[in-house]
Amino acid sequence: MSRIQTTFAELKRQNKKALIPYITAGDPHPKHTVNLLHTLVESGADMIELGVPFSDPMADGPVIQRASERALAHHVSLSKVLEMVKEFRQTDASTPIVLMGYANPVEAMGMEKFVQRAKEAGVDGVLTVDYPPEECKEFVALLQSQEIDPIFLLSPTTEPARVDIIVNQASGFVYYVSLKGVTGAKNLDIVEVAARVKDIRDKTDIPIGVGFGVRDAATAKAVAEIADAVVVGSRMVQAIEQSTEANVATNVAALMTELRSAIDSN
Repeated sequence: MSRIQTTFAELKRQNKKALIPYITAGDPHPKHTVNLLHTLVESGADMIELGVPFSDPMADGPVIQRASERALAHHVSLSKVLEMVKEFRQTDASTPIVLMGYANPVEAMGMEKFVQRAKEAGVDGVLTVDYPPEECKEFVALLQSQEIDPIFLLSPTTEPARVDIIVNQASGFVYYVSLKGVTGAKNLDIVEVAARVKDIRDKTDIPIGVGFGVRDAATAKAVAEIADAVVVGSRMVQAIEQSTEANVATNVAALMTELRSAIDSN
């Protein structure tokens, strides 16, 4: 089993739900990223979604767009992100890392080279927003040949037939986008999300993570009651944006502790 699959199996045994924070690699500065990864784990993360900065992040709202801009200003490339993961792995061999990003940097590096370097660095999953499942079978095969889980997004507008295609290719977990719009949007309807998660669960045994609208502890708690994992992106990045270099780790840890307590209170 991959690290992601092992983590979910252990959490299920403990009757717990996964907390998956997202940060953008290189934000607020490349020198902080590895330390922030460790801070997230120490304060309750079960796995981490690490964003690869990109100049046109179509699925991301303004908070994460600004994080990408800050990272790109420091010339954080896909190669540098992989180096960060490799450094993190020197002292953490168990926490799964999922890279989230876009096809352009992967295409620029080359699929085979990227997958090989991701494996060497210790990446466990890859979510590429603009690789539709119908067109990335080669990429999925390359990832799975290296025991890296391909993670796919499902949304409120995904047709049932397409859900079948996606869950048949995905492994590790599937990521349900809890609302229409970009990351950080509001108006999460937990009743609607619960119904959609049930529909997906009827089609697959793969764990289901929910994100794109988890903004506070109360929402995290509600999502944890219906999903296998709670993904917190824009709110985590916002905490980084509103911090100084001196207190960024402290503020991230405080938010993580609050979210962890809420999720575990179910």
